[in-house]
Amino acid sequence: MLWTTRHPEPRQFNRRQVTQVSEAAGRRRGGGRAGRIAARAAPLEVDARPVRPGLPGGRFSPLSESDLQQVYDTALGLLENVGMGSPIDEFTEVVTAAGGHVDDAGRLRYPRGLVEGAIATAAKEWVWHGFDDDRSITVGGDRVHFGTAGAAVLMYDHLAGEFRPSTAVDVYDCARLVDTLDHIHFFVRTVVARDMEDARELDINTAYAAMAGTTKPVGTSWFERDHVYETVDMFDMALGGRGEFRKRPFVAANNTFVVPPLRFAEESAKCMVAQVETGMPINLLSAGQAGATSPAALAGSLAQALAECLAALTGVNLLSPGHPCVMGMWPFVSDLRTGAMSGGSGEEGILNAAAAQLLNWIGLPSGVAAGMADSKIPDNQAGYEKGVNVTLAGQAGANLVYESAGMVASILSCSLEALVIDNDMLGSINRTVRGIEVNEETLSAELIAEVVAGPGHFLGSPQTLELMQREYVYPEIGDRDTPDNWMDAGGKDARTRAHEHVQRVLAEHRPSHISAEADARIRSAFPIRLP
Repeated sequence: MLWTTRHPEPRQFNRRQVTQVSEAAGRRRGGGRAGRIAARAAPLEVDARPVRPGLPGGRFSPLSESDLQQVYDTALGLLENVGMGSPIDEFTEVVTAAGGHVDDAGRLRYPRGLVEGAIATAAKEWVWHGFDDDRSITVGGDRVHFGTAGAAVLMYDHLAGEFRPSTAVDVYDCARLVDTLDHIHFFVRTVVARDMEDARELDINTAYAAMAGTTKPVGTSWFERDHVYETVDMFDMALGGRGEFRKRPFVAANNTFVVPPLRFAEESAKCMVAQVETGMPINLLSAGQAGATSPAALAGSLAQALAECLAALTGVNLLSPGHPCVMGMWPFVSDLRTGAMSGGSGEEGILNAAAAQLLNWIGLPSGVAAGMADSKIPDNQAGYEKGVNVTLAGQAGANLVYESAGMVASILSCSLEALVIDNDMLGSINRTVRGIEVNEETLSAELIAEVVAGPGHFLGSPQTLELMQREYVYPEIGDRDTPDNWMDAGGKDARTRAHEHVQRVLAEHRPSHISAEADARIRSAFPIRLP
């Protein structure tokens, strides 16, 4: 015989009841309905918001202490016993002067003590300025930030359902859209301006479009060393005078300095020297692809990426001790059935989390790439791929999570609608990074007793009304309505709502932080093609 115990049905409150109770409580406190709505809609100070840039992460630790030590020792052994191929003269000079040597195969070898000296000298924290300094972020420690990167060569056209080549206008549009999205903390150029005629025009126009589109911290890349110097001159003009960029470097270099396995990319390495000389922060970016240009074994892929990044870090710190750098361990993954990149896989997620944990354990600023969905459009597949990967990176404490918004098709394409949808996702993920604060006040024992003896619900309690903005994150375009209300409002899916949001922002938001006079000087000095 089965015995069942009947429990009273739980009380259900619909949205109308919640609103009525909240407003009734508000009337008792005075101020009027309009005043209460305005107070709730008004933006909070940054420190009072439920999520904000730089929340502490690191609760997820996929590697044990022994694992971390083994990966670290293997990386240092690779630099000492195998070394880096194709070293540029500037790196060879400083490394050999500090005790390294070039072997008979022309590979630059790094003694363990030399690399560990560079780790000790390296900047552990630094400020990545925004053009608006109120939007600057501090990189390092356990602070977690989410941002974009690239470089996709296609844009996904929502209305046409097709892909097209990306342009400089797309760089600008992505930047000014990101400028309005609270949960994306920095903007690294998302797409390649394929309408530019040569490398110089591409480098200058990409940097200009990113700078003009947002006052958040910006990142871009360069093909040639001379273009770095020219572009810094442009940044100085935008800031108001020679030398101003060095005082407040609001642009960081994304420098893929390595051709894995363990070989310098000559032109990128030369650009790195120029970036050091101009005071530009650098993301030292290693992007081996497991099973292709790095070992299929995930631990080996980690060790190789760490060795490559440490080689660059050593060269940079010998040139300029304490220069601001990010250890950009971006260990990519292959689908070993086809050899194609698999940016949205579980393997990618755990690799990025492990890379973040490893770098934080060493004590160096960490940057990983998470959010590179393999899905071609912002659909359910993209959602679970992004959600898993970005959450793991954030929970592992990555200081900078690149590629976290906008990317589809294994970073071959960018979608404006995905930027908006992913902004909602990042707000939710950042809330999980924040965690739960447990103390006498939040445990709410007295309040529970009062409610049990009184109204039987918490809807109108002062705590509920106080915490509705400070504790809870609400989506910008995500729908939480009932099916009936959703249908009455047109039954629009997330992509449609995101597209409407994109259209509103691009029609209305024209950043004007670069003065007309400065912009005119820039356009007279450089081949700016952006209208």
